[in-house]
Amino acid sequence: MKMIIVFILLFVSNCFAQNTLHYNDEKGSPKATLQDVAWIAGNWKGEALGGVCQETWSEPLGNSMMFNFKLVKNNKVVFYELGHIIETEKTLLLQLKHFDAELKGWEKPEISETFRLVKIEDNKVYFDQFTFERVNKNEINVYVVFEESGEEVKFNFKK
Repeated sequence: MKMIIVFILLFVSNCFAQNTLHYNDEKGSPKATLQDVAWIAGNWKGEALGGVCQETWSEPLGNSMMFNFKLVKNNKVVFYELGHIIETEKTLLLQLKHFDAELKGWEKPEISETFRLVKIEDNKVYFDQFTFERVNKNEINVYVVFEESGEEVKFNFKK
């Protein structure tokens, strides 16, 4: 009976495998440059959160890659994000801010959400609870853990 329970627990945990990682203060962030993530640059579109998502990433310039994101449902903007990945202290940092359809900020003006780099691989870059995965040159997946629910959501984007 114990073997069956262990097998079921292993099976269930593998079925719900996470694609995101948590930042560990003791380990810190690995060394990285914007060239390691330059493959993210481009105009991307996909469906998620019950609507159409558009995301545009600039090429690296001035120690940053800037992005904008828009979610549209029923032909109306739900919200925007504006942010960047910056190269700082020999590693990368992802920062963003949210805005409603009228460009009113969700966060206080002096606050932005910050996600520290956890790990970098050839086709994946892991920030704290935020992962970019290159499927091919015309497709990426972005995995995000929503703070309120703890749920990991997958965004599939194509050029």
